[in-house]
Amino acid sequence: MTRGIPLAWLQLRREKLRLLVALAGVAFAVILIFMQLGFRTAMFKGATRFHDALNGDVILISPTFDFLPQPKSFSRRRLQQAAGWPEVESVNAIYLGLTLWKNPESGKTRSLLLAGIDPSEDPLALPGVPEGRELIRMPDVVLFDRDSRPEYGPVAAALEGGRPIDAEIANRRVTVGGLFTLGTSFGIDGTALTSDINFLRLDPTRLPGLIDVGVIRLKPGVDAAQVRDAMKAAFPPDVLVLTKADFVAREMHYWDTSTPIGYVFTFGVIIGLVVGAIIVYQILFADVSDHLAEYATLKAMGYPNRYLFGVVMQEAVILAVFGFLPGLAICLYLYRVAGDATRLPMVLTPATAAYVLLLTIGMCCLSGAIALRKVRSADPAEVF
Repeated sequence: MTRGIPLAWLQLRREKLRLLVALAGVAFAVILIFMQLGFRTAMFKGATRFHDALNGDVILISPTFDFLPQPKSFSRRRLQQAAGWPEVESVNAIYLGLTLWKNPESGKTRSLLLAGIDPSEDPLALPGVPEGRELIRMPDVVLFDRDSRPEYGPVAAALEGGRPIDAEIANRRVTVGGLFTLGTSFGIDGTALTSDINFLRLDPTRLPGLIDVGVIRLKPGVDAAQVRDAMKAAFPPDVLVLTKADFVAREMHYWDTSTPIGYVFTFGVIIGLVVGAIIVYQILFADVSDHLAEYATLKAMGYPNRYLFGVVMQEAVILAVFGFLPGLAICLYLYRVAGDATRLPMVLTPATAAYVLLLTIGMCCLSGAIALRKVRSADPAEVF
């Protein structure tokens, strides 16, 4: 044995083709796990972008409000009652609704999330909204999300090039006066923002006294959870009182448990682990079988089983680490490609990379532990 080089590595590199196959299998499993986790995280981040942008501490919604693309309304009186709390600094109402957008270039229609706000207030902390609030005061003027999918037409490019854009929302002609930045999600491909008055013009069936989200900003130093609990006790059950964090968690819980999407991505991670574990087990089992006589010799020389087990587990860790690195490199590229194609927030964080590395090591060690049964059967008498 070459001095200073672990026996596990010497055994693995002896069969170079088998080693390459094993590393490719581990890398494939790593890529599959990374992509499933990436899409799952993007689902949550995309679904809660609007929630994170709310400029408030306590949120009011209808108890039947399931998720953002299909909001349910409640009485604006509850928000007005909340304004009377001594801890409240300001309250803002937001109207939400899915409507139809006609592509100004192709004429094709597509579903769009339309939000209506009071332009004298700032309930949404999004780039472009403060600059556009004066614009949406004008009749039939909207702001358009520059990160909407391209199927809505070259709206952002035209405005940035100084060319005015007229479009149709709900069969009513509107002018796109400016841009803001929000982004897409699994349920929303594009968003437009306008004043509350314009919103009611575009949806004449909506009663002004019914709103979809109430945003309550508290005075500095006030505990949002305490105000939430006090309002819960005071309000009837026709409104749900949440902190901003509660609102985000509620949306994430819906996508994770009430739709098949969360299950599909979780199942994909499990499948990746199973595939990788099977490949690594086959490689390690074949390696142990090929060196069974050597293992028996080591036993005859007095090496205990735990030393032999250590060799196999070292092989498993080597395969995990060396298979993880090319998988990580490929996924850095795939995340960028997928993010550009879907407009979803595909971000590979160090925490995600560390988590996948631990999963990969655990997967390979589990395969090694199963392959150890062959080492136990190595009998020194077989050598003689």
